[in-house]
Amino acid sequence: MPAQVIVLAGPSGSGKSRLAERLGLPVLRLDDFYHDGDRPGLPLLGSGVVDWDHPHAWDLGRAIDTIEQPCRHGYADVPIYDIAADGRIGHRELDLDGATLFVAEGIFASEVVTECADRSLLADAVCVRHHRLVTFWRRLTRDLRERRKPALFLLRRGLALLRAEPLVVSRATTAGCTPMTPHEAERRLRLITAQARPRNRL
Repeated sequence: MPAQVIVLAGPSGSGKSRLAERLGLPVLRLDDFYHDGDRPGLPLLGSGVVDWDHPHAWDLGRAIDTIEQPCRHGYADVPIYDIAADGRIGHRELDLDGATLFVAEGIFASEVVTECADRSLLADAVCVRHHRLVTFWRRLTRDLRERRKPALFLLRRGLALLRAEPLVVSRATTAGCTPMTPHEAERRLRLITAQARPRNRL
């Protein structure tokens, strides 16, 4: 396989995106693979609002197929999703530019690990995690700053995710991710990237 993927899973707000940026590799944002909010059959909360924290709100098949494209061909066309708008607003090209590794990160990233391993696409899989209260505060301040949803909704969602976080980490671990703090993960993944060599462009 010309390139392979490093999967960064973990709870929302745990630092996956920041870690991906620090590694300096091309990044595929798996949160861009949410279904549009008007899609029939999406999972709903009791209030009738779409449950965006449920895996069925996310397009697993399309995410895995898109991961495979840069692994085989060095590039892929990927969607751009706007959480506030509940839908895709465009697309962009992910170009590895000769890199043999790239990062795929998102809250449902652990869902792709088994299939990526079966297709020989996987270089490593990590579940990024902090103390739950740290993650809760970072997530809430980020979501409020970006105005992703109304403030009361974000607070309620944050408290629900705080309670659910141990289960999220457990599921990611079962899927094949190694749970680590961002600093531990960065040390581990820099060793992997240091061993990788750029390939010649076709």
